[in-house]
Amino acid sequence: MSWLLFLDESGHDHKQMPYEVRGGIALQDSQLWPFVQAMQRLELDCFGGQSHLYRKELKGSTLLDKKRFKFANQAPPMSPESRRKHARGFLTKGLEKKPPTRDEFTAYGQACLEMARGTFQLLRDHGAILFASAIPAVVRKPDQPYIEEFLRKDHVFLQERFFYFLEAQRQHGLLVMDEVEKSADRKFVRQLEAYFTRTATGRYRTAWIVPTPFFVSSDMTYPVQAADLCIYCLNWGFRLPSQGMNATRRDEIGDEFGPWLNQLQFSGAGQKDGRVFPCWGIVYVQNPYAPGRT
Repeated sequence: MSWLLFLDESGHDHKQMPYEVRGGIALQDSQLWPFVQAMQRLELDCFGGQSHLYRKELKGSTLLDKKRFKFANQAPPMSPESRRKHARGFLTKGLEKKPPTRDEFTAYGQACLEMARGTFQLLRDHGAILFASAIPAVVRKPDQPYIEEFLRKDHVFLQERFFYFLEAQRQHGLLVMDEVEKSADRKFVRQLEAYFTRTATGRYRTAWIVPTPFFVSSDMTYPVQAADLCIYCLNWGFRLPSQGMNATRRDEIGDEFGPWLNQLQFSGAGQKDGRVFPCWGIVYVQNPYAPGRT
């Protein structure tokens, strides 16, 4: 038995998001295909068709953009049959470059919210575990060439929490990542390899983490899309004020999906220098380039 950690990133373009987040959801191998099948059924139930056929992707920014809430709240909830009919009309007109009707806008907004809600329910039902690390989007990398050689501190903490989980389960873990841009992907793989082969802690953690990641296209992989949704909600709706994570949040996301993130995130024990301490799957780092663990 093994666990697959499907990873994605949010806010790395430093445009609108308050944080830079890398993370995702871990699924046990036996749950992977049932989860994918359930996501397929949910997508058909919400939209009346598969989004990728209409050149749409089930991403957090697609499902929970502010406009989706505005569209959804234009009218009372539609019946499932009516929502699917009008959502298909919205998607079809998008391909045809025609303006949708008010009912089609409303249906698509409601379908997007139902897809997000249903995805979190499926993650819970299939035993998914959330892991993520966040840093302020305003943090800038020091102008030092050697920095490029090392795995950033927040990414180390992400691997640490995944390791603690796997160690407790006595099962191995695989890293599955969304393809972004080949040069960026190669750089991250080099940093991962350096961490897992050149540091004592990294070598120790290869006892449970397979150090070579697999890359997939997110528009073809439901678990990566679910991971994207989770970290989008984390970026806009999850806060740790006691640790300085207090950027303005979107209440419509935080109020509804924040409790889901709390429920799904890993909660367990870590160990360092003979000391056992509680730890969680979501970790916030003020400065990933500063010494120490904060």
